[in-house]
Amino acid sequence: MSGRVLSFGGFQLDPDRRLLLEGGRMVRVGSRALDILIALVARAGEVVPKDDLIARAWPGTTVEEASLRVHVAALRKALGDGQGGRRLVMNVPGRGYSFVGTLDAPAPTTAPVEPPGNTTLPAPLTRLIGREEMVRDLAAHLRQRRLVTIVGPGGIGKTTVALAVAEDLAATYPDGVIFVDLAPVSDPLLVSSAVTAALGLAIRAERHTEGLLAAVQGRRHLLLLDSCEHVVEAAAHLAEVLLRGAPGSAILATSREALRAEGEWVQRMPPLGLPPAIPTLTAAEAMRFPAVQLFVERAAASLGGFTLTDAQAPLVADICRRLDGIALAIELAAGRMDAFGLQELATLLDDRLRVLMRGRRTALPRHQTLRAALDWSYGTLTEPEKAILRRLAVFAGGFTLAAARAVALRPPADDAGFEDDVACLVAKSLIATEAGDLGVTYRLLDTTRAYARERLKDSGEAACASQCHAAFHRSLFEQAAAEWETRPTAEWLGTYARRVDDLRAALVWAFGPAGDPDLGVALTVAAVPLWFQLSLVDEGIAWAERALAALGPGQPADDRRRMQLQAALGWTQMYAIGRVERSTAAWRAALDLAEALGDRDYQQRALWALWADRTNHGAFREALAIADRFRALMASEEADATDRLVGERMTGASLHFLGEQARARAHIDHMIERYVAPSRRSHVVRYQFDQLVTARITRARILWLQGFPDQALQEVEASVARAISLSHTLSLCNVLAQAACPIALLAGDHAAAARHLALLRRHTGAQALDVWRAYADGFEGEFLARTGRPETGLPLLRDAVEELRRAHFTQYLTAFLAALGDCLIAQGQAEDGLAVIEEALARCEATGERWCLPELLRLKGEALIALARPDAGALFEASLALAREQGVPAWELRAATSGARLLAARRRGAEAHGLLAPVLGRFTEGFGTADLRRGAELLATFEAPAAKAPRRAAR
Repeated sequence: MSGRVLSFGGFQLDPDRRLLLEGGRMVRVGSRALDILIALVARAGEVVPKDDLIARAWPGTTVEEASLRVHVAALRKALGDGQGGRRLVMNVPGRGYSFVGTLDAPAPTTAPVEPPGNTTLPAPLTRLIGREEMVRDLAAHLRQRRLVTIVGPGGIGKTTVALAVAEDLAATYPDGVIFVDLAPVSDPLLVSSAVTAALGLAIRAERHTEGLLAAVQGRRHLLLLDSCEHVVEAAAHLAEVLLRGAPGSAILATSREALRAEGEWVQRMPPLGLPPAIPTLTAAEAMRFPAVQLFVERAAASLGGFTLTDAQAPLVADICRRLDGIALAIELAAGRMDAFGLQELATLLDDRLRVLMRGRRTALPRHQTLRAALDWSYGTLTEPEKAILRRLAVFAGGFTLAAARAVALRPPADDAGFEDDVACLVAKSLIATEAGDLGVTYRLLDTTRAYARERLKDSGEAACASQCHAAFHRSLFEQAAAEWETRPTAEWLGTYARRVDDLRAALVWAFGPAGDPDLGVALTVAAVPLWFQLSLVDEGIAWAERALAALGPGQPADDRRRMQLQAALGWTQMYAIGRVERSTAAWRAALDLAEALGDRDYQQRALWALWADRTNHGAFREALAIADRFRALMASEEADATDRLVGERMTGASLHFLGEQARARAHIDHMIERYVAPSRRSHVVRYQFDQLVTARITRARILWLQGFPDQALQEVEASVARAISLSHTLSLCNVLAQAACPIALLAGDHAAAARHLALLRRHTGAQALDVWRAYADGFEGEFLARTGRPETGLPLLRDAVEELRRAHFTQYLTAFLAALGDCLIAQGQAEDGLAVIEEALARCEATGERWCLPELLRLKGEALIALARPDAGALFEASLALAREQGVPAWELRAATSGARLLAARRRGAEAHGLLAPVLGRFTEGFGTADLRRGAELLATFEAPAAKAPRRAAR
């Protein structure tokens, strides 16, 4: 190969000059890695035995095979091997390595641009990923400002970027680029000595600064001061001295904190770009983000090849997010792919420091493991700073300065210097900050938190810090419970929803073996509004049950907390399959305690909940009696006017199910016209749902029954929009399940039904809302059966009915039975359909439910016709009479249509016309709905009696 330059994959290798170039720029690799490359390229396509490579790189020396692997890995990284499908060096297990790249035609050696004299930059062992734009920007700043400091936490990639900037600017500084590693310098007085040593100068100690200035004066150096944080004041002083004495030179520094030197430009190093948390993230989408690119490249180097698949992409993205986009942490994690599979690695990351223990042997000592990097940072702190940092590790998420004081302000930290110590931790990149509308929020990166928790445990302060943390959050959520009476919901959530992770952490500690159960009970009670506002049903149940189990017997304070917890338990169990009976017991216990304590507020809550419980059970007469009792309690002068309107809504809803639509609408309209959500109290917390949305659910149902289908659908859309604007899952699911889905199906608007059903599915899937999940199954089954897919829809609808039966959650069961019976009849299964309808009629007889009784009578008539049995006509007449009595033209139209069809089949077309035409004529809207279209089409087949009347008169 003598006298020739070998080209491959964008690289040029000059063996004689021992140079590796890429795009005309020198690629820095270690001398042994270069020896290995030359040996492999010389025998391209062959397997070069390991012993041959060791003999070439370490002639006359005995080394272990591990050393060869390290240098091959460094070589592959420098070549970008494994990225973008590039394959240059391949491991042949048990034999050696082979160069598998394509060699271009050899060309004569040309003298490359020689590197500047006295350049001491170490060879980069990794390819720069995701920082290219930053390198260009920093190079531009350095040309203008002469002192640039790259600031960021340990392992973020400051040194890698600084080296890339220095490489980019090397030709600009004829007197060289000098790398000064200050990490080993323990004494600030020795900083200038480290610089003079890097410059290759010999200066007498007593005149060190003057000698250094004299040596650099008139020269044009770029000085890279790496890891200044532990000697930051000395580094800042030296930088100012050098820049004043050598106006042609520049300084690039890396540090956990800014030097605060004159003329300094500070560039804070952000984490590597991370993909969003999307379950459907593909490999191609993930690979657009630098953090994932780095993981994949390092995994490929560790495994001898790794290609990200679509199935792996969400998991790799999650790993990178959990490592905060910190380059060193990602590199170390990917480097453990040889020991763990991807899934196991993700699981083990809960113990980050144990997993991230092994790095490159050739890296700087402080970068060989994440623990070493964090040990290095921790060792630079003062004792108060160390104490504050480790105590702040108890926070699971962000925290305010007030929260930090509550937890961390104990000796050796002191009150006078606390804010300054926190500011120093921020400056040293150990605490991250985020400025928002509500002020500055602080947080520890996850890797820093894991390290600080170990230090906290070792210090013996963990129990005390956890106690302070839980006590602070008890006070915080007691304040939250008081504020929900006065603050708008969105603003309230903006303040407190972000604290949910710390709430969980405090509760876990409080109810744990070394915790404080009394504190846990108080915290659980205080946090009840947050569980409701966030619709976290199962979680609220679990904590309320745990707190109840921890309560002591019989004291008044305990009785008040027991009442509050029973109420919380009743709310959260109300919409969970299999827990409805327990919900009833919880509310009865809460009501008894509220009456004993004379607590009107909780009497209201309990009565409302018991009314909802009886409604959910289909016991509508009992529900109406409880609504009357609620309104009686609200009749006193002390009662709030909006609470009286809630009683109106309860009464209206009960009357609707009992079939008294005119009276029901009067109550509902009265409530809606006058109701304004109270500014002092959130009805979402007291009554679980937004009361205006809930009232409009009932009005939409009544409007449909009263023959105003267009208005009903408009009411639905407005209610869904309001529920979405409130960001309250329970209210949204309630309107979707009780109005949007059923009314769209009744109207035959399949597009709207599909849209509302998809929304219901999305939200019930995200929360433990078992009953509404069963509703969604029922609506989907009906939708499929009515749109040509009965083989799928009917089993789903049957299963939903069974699920609601098991739950004893029967408020809408009768309607589902009607839909099931109707679909069975339509599919030729009239016998089964009749049995289902008979069950629904028996339910109505037992409970007093009458709102859908006319429809059930009609469906029974349809079943009898299908079975060729008599009495169908009498059932249609009974349905018509009841629909007219109740004032529900929607059911009247269906009964008239079925009756007219029967008359027509008996060749009594004129009677059929006379029956159907007046009913259709009373409708003023909804002409595009299925029932009105069907009725109009049937009517068009009949001859009007009026056309025959003159002929009869003439005879």
